[in-house]
Amino acid sequence: MTDVTFWALVVLATVTGLVTAWTLGANSNSPPFAPAIGANAISTMRAAFLIGILAALGALTQGGSISETVGAGLIDGVAITSLAATAGLLSATAFMAFGVYTGYPVPAAFATTGAMVGVGLSLGGTPAFDTYRRILTFWVLVPPVSGGLAYLTATVLRRDDIPETIGVPLLAGVVGGIVANVRLSVIPDPAGGDQGSIAAFFGGFASMPAVAGVELDAALVTLVVALTSFQFIRRRTQRSVDRGVRTFLVLLGSVVAFSSGGSQVGLATGPLENLYGAELGLPGIVLLAVGATGILGGAWMGAPRLLQATSREYAQLGIRRSIAALVPGFVIAQAAITLGIPISFNNIIISGVIGGGLAGGSAGVSRRKIGVTILFWVLTLVTSIGVGFGVYRLFSTVLGG
Repeated sequence: MTDVTFWALVVLATVTGLVTAWTLGANSNSPPFAPAIGANAISTMRAAFLIGILAALGALTQGGSISETVGAGLIDGVAITSLAATAGLLSATAFMAFGVYTGYPVPAAFATTGAMVGVGLSLGGTPAFDTYRRILTFWVLVPPVSGGLAYLTATVLRRDDIPETIGVPLLAGVVGGIVANVRLSVIPDPAGGDQGSIAAFFGGFASMPAVAGVELDAALVTLVVALTSFQFIRRRTQRSVDRGVRTFLVLLGSVVAFSSGGSQVGLATGPLENLYGAELGLPGIVLLAVGATGILGGAWMGAPRLLQATSREYAQLGIRRSIAALVPGFVIAQAAITLGIPISFNNIIISGVIGGGLAGGSAGVSRRKIGVTILFWVLTLVTSIGVGFGVYRLFSTVLGG
């Protein structure tokens, strides 16, 4: 391969990655603020602006683990070349474009994972079965866990003996406690890792001993953040229940949008990991910045239209059910980031909506629709492997790479 061909492929792969990130920013990062818009807590344009900023920040500070999994953990024995990265991204983007234009539920995580597995096999690599088991186990657990958490959340919010001045602040406290333990690349880790959390960093100043494997100093900081979150939303709800709930919806949407950026950017940047790292010698933050830029552009340019549509759907669901759908989204997205597992954010939200609906006696989604959704998830994963394999084989034949 000549230098001209190599750099042409670098440009093509980067542009394709940007397009993929743009698509994710316009689609997968939009649901978090839809309930807040439906409740008239924030305008559509302001929500799109915040989604872009927050998702881009999440991509920069949390996107590395999933990007590494997609780029290097799906196939053993080979490295993903620039040509292979281009083939994988084009294959995955084609699936996502098909889903956008036809309305069928094509999850980005399934399409990208399958395409990169197919490309890797076409390169001559061997399947990374241990990674597949971890990913598939997580994917299988997402619907029942997300639905179960949503059911529990909606049940608490619907109880007559738990007023909204208590139930909503309790959820805020739980979310605040989790936020305190979210690991970010911009926070130093006292243990010497690449990412630290608010709880671990500030807890380090207390120097308290660990008891039964629990770091008491980090637990204390977590408790303080949780109580602060609880008290803040409680005061807002005591003054006005509607205002307090709207405030919580905006804050919840913010942390979920941040998490969605960290969990989704790896689908666009993962295929470029070897190209940017081993072949170009660039630090990982450069690649994440490329993905963050694409997500930012997608959110600002493409999210408003989708937000208007999804906000109407969430308005029909009601505030309680909307909150119940988003809380599991935040929890599961952070778990996936910690484990480095690519996920479909819409998969989590759909499961949460169903679980929240069951708390009211009906999921609000037909069995046929659920069956069609699951069928397309499976078809996407299986066929994307074949498409990725074939596209790379075609490219390598034509370009000799």
